[in-house]
Amino acid sequence: MLRPVVVFVAIVVAGVAGFSTLDGIGIVDALFWLLDPTSIELHFRTHDGPATLVKGYAIVVLSGLVVASLWIGETLVSATFGGQIQEELEQMQLERNVTELDDHVIVCGYGTFGQTIAAQLRDADRDVVVVEHQDAQYQRAIDDDVLAINGDARREDVLTEAGVKRADTVIGAIDDSNANIQISIAASQLAPTVTLVVRAGDQRDEALARRAGADEVVIPEVVSGEHVCTNL
Repeated sequence: MLRPVVVFVAIVVAGVAGFSTLDGIGIVDALFWLLDPTSIELHFRTHDGPATLVKGYAIVVLSGLVVASLWIGETLVSATFGGQIQEELEQMQLERNVTELDDHVIVCGYGTFGQTIAAQLRDADRDVVVVEHQDAQYQRAIDDDVLAINGDARREDVLTEAGVKRADTVIGAIDDSNANIQISIAASQLAPTVTLVVRAGDQRDEALARRAGADEVVIPEVVSGEHVCTNL
């Protein structure tokens, strides 16, 4: 905003100084001429002076003020709405990309567990859509060039936006067993044939997840322990 404002002020100063120099009027009268150019015509009906020169100068100054005002307005609009417009365009592109997917995997949650799964799937050339409601982790997914939706995966409209009805698998990867079970229930209602993989905290949560319709339940601590023992 600084440059257009400085230009606007400079034109005002130049206009006042020019009017004062050309016709010898005071600063207040010169400012009034800028605010109401018709007063120039009225002035020269009762005063002698370089009327044509002053009117020509007024046209130049007023044109400069119009251009500077438009510059200020454009800068203000861009500063206020530019980021929002860019986000809307990116969101529209994301939605188009998601609607083109079939048999993709929806990873709900982009913590360490979700990131690992998404990276492994992408390495295997699988299409992945991440659903993450925390802004920092959502932005991390975007930075990792992963298709991501910022929303709560427990909501049916968010799962629908992620293309759950066309998806092959939905993975509840959040570090919250209850949330993952709720995701499983919502996904199974929207897409009864989708494969459901749920992260659970312990065997008790595993039983609940199975009853909620999970096809596979993963307990990270158990898997890690088994991996360690396998490598001993």
